[in-house]
Amino acid sequence: MKFLLDSDTWQEIYNSIGKNKIRTGITIIGVMWGIFLLVVLLGVAKGVENNFNRLFGDFATNSVFVWAQQTSKPFKGFQEGKGLQLKMADLEAINKEIKGLEFVVPRHQTQGLAVNKFKSGNFGVFGDYPEFDKVQKRNLVYGRFINEGDIKEKRKVCIIEEEIYKQLFEKDENPIGQYIKINGINYNVIGMYREGQLRTGGPQGNIHIPFTTFQQVYNRGDSIGWMMITGQPGYDITQIEADIKLLLKNLHSVHPEDERAFGSFNLGKEIAKVTGFLTGMQFLTWFVGIATLIAGVFAIGNILLITVKERTKEIGIRRALGAKPWEIKRHIILESVFLTSIAGALGIIFGGLILMLIDATMGKGDEPSLTNPTVDIPVILIAALTLVTLGTLIGLIPANTAVSIKPIEALREE
Repeated sequence: MKFLLDSDTWQEIYNSIGKNKIRTGITIIGVMWGIFLLVVLLGVAKGVENNFNRLFGDFATNSVFVWAQQTSKPFKGFQEGKGLQLKMADLEAINKEIKGLEFVVPRHQTQGLAVNKFKSGNFGVFGDYPEFDKVQKRNLVYGRFINEGDIKEKRKVCIIEEEIYKQLFEKDENPIGQYIKINGINYNVIGMYREGQLRTGGPQGNIHIPFTTFQQVYNRGDSIGWMMITGQPGYDITQIEADIKLLLKNLHSVHPEDERAFGSFNLGKEIAKVTGFLTGMQFLTWFVGIATLIAGVFAIGNILLITVKERTKEIGIRRALGAKPWEIKRHIILESVFLTSIAGALGIIFGGLILMLIDATMGKGDEPSLTNPTVDIPVILIAALTLVTLGTLIGLIPANTAVSIKPIEALREE
């Protein structure tokens, strides 16, 4: 390793690559572009993935939403167009008959006028169970979410969204323990949450009250507005969706081929499409980046082959004066590694600067296109190590060419 600290070695490398600065510069740019492209594309792909997680992070991604509609086929004496309504008995049957379920959460929804002193507004009012907080996480700022005691005792309590808090309360006022009127009925505020990036209710904000309280206040009996169902890990949410709809058709005497009777939205299937796209995007990024890197490294090999050809006589003299083949080979390989390392460092630096610029322009604001477009340090280290390894391997080609030249033939070279 002493030769690495030898100033003569580095002076010789500098002189070698400095003989044709333009050619050397173009070669370095070629390799630099490869790792620059890899860093930027990986950073952008990560930013897209982070933005997706930011939007859907509050949801259980293996979820499906199911609701009742109208029949489109006559069946068992019932005419087409029969209105359907989900019941609590359907919930019990689903939990009993369908395998692979994690949560089956019934919900109700209506619009309500909420009033606090002289402030008021129309908001979405949802009847929910405590499990809803596990399916779609509420980011609580104050207080708590609905619990089993609220459900059993049908308490008139509510959890409000931050936007509602801003409209009904004074700034920095603690809403917990205070009462607001919703459609003329007093509710005790027990929690306030901040809505995630992907809104699921009205634009003005949402209020959550216990499901049983909603049933009693709005006289809904044992009906259900719709259900949110999540599957356990390892179970296909698409198959769960199909099984649930088939079971509901049997329970409500609906034709097995009636596709309109029960509506559904499979969030898990839609998210799988996006994650598949992200995976493909990352694969394409690695493929393009590595292909560009390899092309750049081969360019270095070609440049060094030309350099060896131009220095044939010099190499012959050194061999004649007693230079060993491995010394000649070591020098060529070191030159290759040096060029790839410089190009790699520049590519990483410029790539990082571009990602900072992208983050400053596209990653800010209320609805950013990208979120934190960065590349993990281990990925950078792997890319740099790969680059140095390729530089070493490609350097063997001109190095072996150099040592294969016989001294007497090199001295005759004009």
